Amino acid sequence: MTDLVLARHGETLWHAENRYAGRSDVELAPGGHRQAEALAGWAAGARLDAVITSPLQRARDTASPAARAAGLTLRTDPRLVEVDFGSGDGHTREEMETLFPEALAAFLAKPASSPLPGGETGPDAVERALPVITGALAEHPHGRVLVVAHQTLLRLLLCHLLGIPLDHYRSVFPRLEGAARTVVRPAPHGPAALVALNVPC
Repeated sequence: MTDLVLARHGETLWHAENRYAGRSDVELAPGGHRQAEALAGWAAGARLDAVITSPLQRARDTASPAARAAGLTLRTDPRLVEVDFGSGDGHTREEMETLFPEALAAFLAKPASSPLPGGETGPDAVERALPVITGALAEHPHGRVLVVAHQTLLRLLLCHLLGIPLDHYRSVFPRLEGAARTVVRPAPHGPAALVALNVPC
């Protein structure tokens, strides 16, 4: 079976203020570049078959050193962009409490089924991104594939692969650390196996 290695991009310039970064193309902070180099150090000996990333800069800049270290051509796929947070993009939770408190409360209670105003639902995000995963698994049925993307999208995909209700993604996976590895081993029938979670490089 294929080992699917999921990694969130490294720390960005918005991390310190905890701003929601959905489709905004935020750059990596210096610490994020260091995390990317650490991921590349792991990738050099990981025997990867493919490295696939979101086209947003923070993900590409995290994945590119890993692809180079593994001797692979980096593949970008627009379906791996972060969940669209709509009117919440670029705001902190405190700011959203002032702008749209009721919508924020609904989102925090059921984040997959009650998106922020103008945002994307969890099922819609999974529907667009899952074919990237299934395609990679079919292409490398006995290999190891690294996917570098975004925290909310990856948590939704993890819930789907593991058979967990999507609205539980915030409670089951409170945080994916920057450039840390989460490994999933899909099964031909039934939920996948979670092999590792948030392994630092």
